[in-house]
Amino acid sequence: MFALVDCNNFYASCERVFQPQLNNKPIAVLSNNDGCVISRSDEAKALGLPMGAPAFKYEAFFKQHNISVFSSNYSLYGDMSERVMTILNQFTPDVEVYSIDEAFLQFKGFENYNLNDYGLQMRQRILKWTGIPTCVGIAPTKALSKVANKIARKFPKQTNGVYVIDSEEKRIKALKWLKVEDVWGIGYGLQKRLKAKNCKTAYDFIQLSDDWIRNNFSITEWKLKKDLEGIPTLELDYKEPKRSIATTRSFEYTYSDLENIKERVSTFATSCAEKLRKQGSSCHVIIVLLSSDRHKKDLPQHKTSRTISLPYATDSSLIISDCAVKAVASIFKEGIKYKRAGVIVTGLVPTDNHQLNLFQHENPKHKPLMQRIDAINHKYEAAKIKLGNQDLERTWKMRQERLSLKYTTNINEILTVKCH
Repeated sequence: MFALVDCNNFYASCERVFQPQLNNKPIAVLSNNDGCVISRSDEAKALGLPMGAPAFKYEAFFKQHNISVFSSNYSLYGDMSERVMTILNQFTPDVEVYSIDEAFLQFKGFENYNLNDYGLQMRQRILKWTGIPTCVGIAPTKALSKVANKIARKFPKQTNGVYVIDSEEKRIKALKWLKVEDVWGIGYGLQKRLKAKNCKTAYDFIQLSDDWIRNNFSITEWKLKKDLEGIPTLELDYKEPKRSIATTRSFEYTYSDLENIKERVSTFATSCAEKLRKQGSSCHVIIVLLSSDRHKKDLPQHKTSRTISLPYATDSSLIISDCAVKAVASIFKEGIKYKRAGVIVTGLVPTDNHQLNLFQHENPKHKPLMQRIDAINHKYEAAKIKLGNQDLERTWKMRQERLSLKYTTNINEILTVKCH
């Protein structure tokens, strides 16, 4: 059996954990640079606040309905997510972290367990230890556990937040209830093609023949169909080394001077290098991206990139940053107001097992230096040591005018309890 554990309105719930006065009040959380709404509490949804609503257009709406609006507090959300996932590992060793607020679990050898009670235990422990509400869907396959989770979320009073599909009758009833556009893995393009075949529900989808699915779609859709039929074809995805690593961000403001852009690109490149070392990889290729603000049509536009191939594989922040800064300097144009940049490292190979270059190689002092920098930054859980061309005060420069405190990751912002 598989379970899908999903945190309810995760970003909004994280804010409520440390600000209980917001319970049962409408909450909205904004994207990078306070752009648009990316998370809403149930109360905000009931007021008609749409997902993706541009913040500047909905300011009056926020005030009219007393909606508490927050900037994305990724330090807080990431830490709370890690706590939830750690708790889930206490229930089974087979856990796939699917996203920041979702995880698939597989139960092997749990035949004699009451899985509904087990799901309630998971919910209660997560709520007690973190304050985050969740819903749990349990079924014989991953796709069906997604369906079960939707039922648990849709009918919390009847299910107590846990629903188990453990019979053929329940499976058929659930698939007839679920609209085809709400099926996990069916995107907008696929929806249109299925509705042309008069597929309105998940049950209609599984009535299509295997041959027709294989001939008109891909093996992915065929596996999804089998999973919905109760035949396990989708296994847990365990983390594999990434084939490329990227760090891209919009700037807090538009920059038209090269020095500010160099600093941002150096920071992004250093972030990529840290991720490389964390997964034990080195890169052969660095790609630098730079673009102006496409929303400001009245301004000159410029979108470009530069690719640099290295003579040897490296994971050194010094080398990757130096190459990225030189690359962005070569593509920068005077008079353009730039809004976004990014660094991608690809051509990845294992650091401890790759082809060496006879004539060119990395400075041997870089390896122990990077190890010490990583160890110190990990110990203090912050980028305490940076390159000289980086901003020593802020790593991610984003507009965060509504940011809550970093209650769990910054000792200076820890929760204060007043006793009378």
